[in-house]
Amino acid sequence: MTLDYFDLSGKVAIVTGASRGIGKAAALSLAKAGADVICCARDMKALEETVNEITRLGRRARGIKVDITNFAEVEAMASKAVSEFEKIDILVNNAGVVILKPLLEFSEEEWRKIIDTNLTGAFFCCKAVGKYMVERKCGKVINMSSMRGFIGAPNEVSYCASKGGIIQFTKALALEWARFNINVNAIAPGYIYTEMSTQVFKENEEMLNRVLNVIPLGRIGQPEEVGVLIVYLSSKASDFMTGETIVLDGGQIIK
Repeated sequence: MTLDYFDLSGKVAIVTGASRGIGKAAALSLAKAGADVICCARDMKALEETVNEITRLGRRARGIKVDITNFAEVEAMASKAVSEFEKIDILVNNAGVVILKPLLEFSEEEWRKIIDTNLTGAFFCCKAVGKYMVERKCGKVINMSSMRGFIGAPNEVSYCASKGGIIQFTKALALEWARFNINVNAIAPGYIYTEMSTQVFKENEEMLNRVLNVIPLGRIGQPEEVGVLIVYLSSKASDFMTGETIVLDGGQIIK
């Protein structure tokens, strides 16, 4: 049956930034599709909420506190995941940060924080987890880019650079790992309702209206809509897709 292609029963996934927003939605969506999930983030208290929701769905889950800008921590996370769950089938590199300010006001520390988290963090996770996938000659990697990887914006130079880098990172790694039967793809969301954006839009109706005016579908996306796309990219339904970045922005970048 067609829906069998999306069944993730028996699969083990790692999701970074799983404590809230898109990361939490990704972890829950994967669990609903049948996967066991290792949830990673720096906020252990919030992470435990995600883990508890997954276990209530009848799936195995584990929360691991990790700073993805620290390779030693990432490597330890991957080793612990394999030790407890025996394998890793899916890696979702979701953790990311943004700082909005003009380039001339950016400090070197702020620049490095964005690049180290959004781009180098994905590299660290792929390096640490990828070796186990290469050994088994199978795996699915989903990197989180952004529509800002395609279109620029004032006060977002570092963020745009990091997300554009993810797109090229995804293409190159897909070619490198294709012979190991590992699919590497990315998602480029537009405006998505998360805890942070919801609060911003609630406090600034003018900003909300400006955003809605540039989205052809006339609304902001939901985290769960990214989650189900991650399920697709994690499943055998996407076995013939690699090196792609799927834009999920309500049509904004084609307007």
